[in-house]
Order: sequence, then structure tokens, then C-alpha cells
Amino acid sequence: MRSDKGLYIHVPFCRKKCPYCDFYSVVFREEFSEKYADAVIRNIRHYGGRFDTVYFGGGTPILLYKEIPRILAEVDFEENAEITVECCPNEMNEIALKTLREAGVNRLSVGIQSLCDEELAVLGRTHSAKEAENSVLLAKNAGFENISADLMLAVPKQTKNSLRKSVEGISKLGVTHVSAYLLKIEPNTVFGKKTPAGLPDEDETAEFYLLAVEELEKHGFHQYEISSFARDGKFSRHNLKYWKRDEYLGIGPAAHSFRNGKRFFVERNLREFLENSTQKTTVEDDNVNEDEEKIMLGLRLTEGVELNEKIEKALKRIPRRFYRVENGRLSLTPEGFLVSNSIIAEILENLNIL
Repeated sequence: MRSDKGLYIHVPFCRKKCPYCDFYSVVFREEFSEKYADAVIRNIRHYGGRFDTVYFGGGTPILLYKEIPRILAEVDFEENAEITVECCPNEMNEIALKTLREAGVNRLSVGIQSLCDEELAVLGRTHSAKEAENSVLLAKNAGFENISADLMLAVPKQTKNSLRKSVEGISKLGVTHVSAYLLKIEPNTVFGKKTPAGLPDEDETAEFYLLAVEELEKHGFHQYEISSFARDGKFSRHNLKYWKRDEYLGIGPAAHSFRNGKRFFVERNLREFLENSTQKTTVEDDNVNEDEEKIMLGLRLTEGVELNEKIEKALKRIPRRFYRVENGRLSLTPEGFLVSNSIIAEILENLNIL
């Protein structure tokens, strides 16, 4: 385990809940800001540690922009630390961006999702395509050079042409990273209770994913993880910690941690987090199977995992188009990523892990 650690701070506030979102969030009220920052700071002081990545996720973390400088002042982070804040385009204004930049934030993750207004409306987003474009330009004018854009795939009303248009538009904005996610219908969401019309079927969903990989590569975004693409090596250093089994601390309701070989999480309860002197955590796994995790997490990355005899034996039952073997390592192709769960299960069975 490397000594460098990541810090994840969950900010569970949104103006409005998107119909597809299953992340823990509540409607933002201004009076929450100071109390929430106080609770985060109490926990930072309680856990301690030095960090080389800090990630404010949500929710809509930029809503807390007035408090983020105060929170970061309590964090012991490396001089070259990557400090990311997730943003909704219509919350990105000059004052908020200037405040974040001066506080030391050096990376933004912008929830663009699509540059097609019809798709944004279906997704319940509160911004337009034009607002999304302007938000990135505002961020660049504020001095941000490392900007990631979220792109959602296989949404209702999406076409291959509209997806190409979104990828091309995002590319022209000069972002350095794209997180491209397939829309997943979660049971406890608005979409889960009433499936939207026009949802692509399984084959169409696969086509959207493979097209996104192809188009992003054309525009200079190289895939390094199932849903992650970067230019010029601008990988998300924080998110790589999850896949490489590096340690990270999560603070805030619904936040997860991996420390000292244990995985634990905080309950999805804002009131409890605000009222307790330190957050209450529940152990998810205190006896982590390292071999299993190396396979499960490593095969999310295009660099893959080291090959051995047992893995080679499992590959005999897996179609060749789903994987690559290079320099003694196994990695999945884009087609393989689409069926990664079944491939991983096959490999783990041969390793006598399942």
C-alpha cells in the first residue's frame, strides 16, 4: 500500500434531484453550508493524514464554494496535490470559480452529460447545452487548465449523430478528460419507478458505448478505464486510487473509505453527520481478499492485470475479441468491458476465489 492517500469529501446538496440519480443528496439550503463545513472539518481533524488527492463529490459540491476554502485550509496535502470539485454548469459563475481557484482547487469535473438540449431535458438537467459550453469557457478564463466533462451514454432520444455531436463539442471546448457513463436505471430513482420512453435496448446500448470509445479516441481522448478517457496523460489521479487499491478516506454521509486493509462507509444520514462529533462508520469488509480485488478492479483499467497460468486457463473459454494479452498482462477490449462482470467471474472461478 502506498503512503500517499486520497481524501473524498461528499457534499450531499443539490438544487434539484435528477430522475436517474441514486447518489445521496438533499435539497440545498444556505443555512446548511456552515454547519456542514464545520462537520467536515471536525472529521478531518479526527482522522488526520497527509493527502496527494482531494475530491469534492456529490451532489453538487460547487454549491458549497464559500466554505471550500475553509475546509481546504484544514487539509494537509502535498504541494502537487490534485484537488477536484464537481460542478453543475449553471452553478459555475465568475465569483464561485475565482474563490475555488484561489483556495487551491486545480481540477474541475463538469456535469455536462450531453450537448443536445432534447437529451438534457429528458435527463432532467437544469442547464442547456449553451450553458454547459459557457461554463467551461468561464472555468478556463478563471485559470483552470485541468477540466473533466461528464458524458452520459444510451439515454432516451439519443442518436448516433447526437452522440457524435456531443463528443465533438466537448472536444472543441478543450477539456482534458471525459467520464463517459452508460445510463443505469436504479430502482430507487424516478426513472426506476417509471422507466422513460425510448430507452435503448441492450444491443443499442452496446453500440452507443463502442461508438463513444471510437469517437473519443478520434478526438485525442485515450481510454484508461471502463468509463474514463484522458488527453496528454491527464488521468484522474484520485479515481485511479479506487482501481489500484490505494488508500483513501471518505468524509460525509454515504462516503466510502479504504484504510489499513478495511473498507468502511458512512450511513446516508445528513442529520446524524451534522450532529455527531465524528462520523459514524460501518465496516463493509474487514477481511479484504486482495487477490480477488486485484482482478476485479485491475480489469477495469486498460493496463489490466498480470497474467498467470490460472488466468490463461480461464481465457480458453472467453472469446478472443473480448481481451488482449500484451507484455505478460491481460486487459479487456472495449467489447470486453461491456461483459466484464462475466469475464471476471470466469477468471475468479479458475483462481478458486469464488
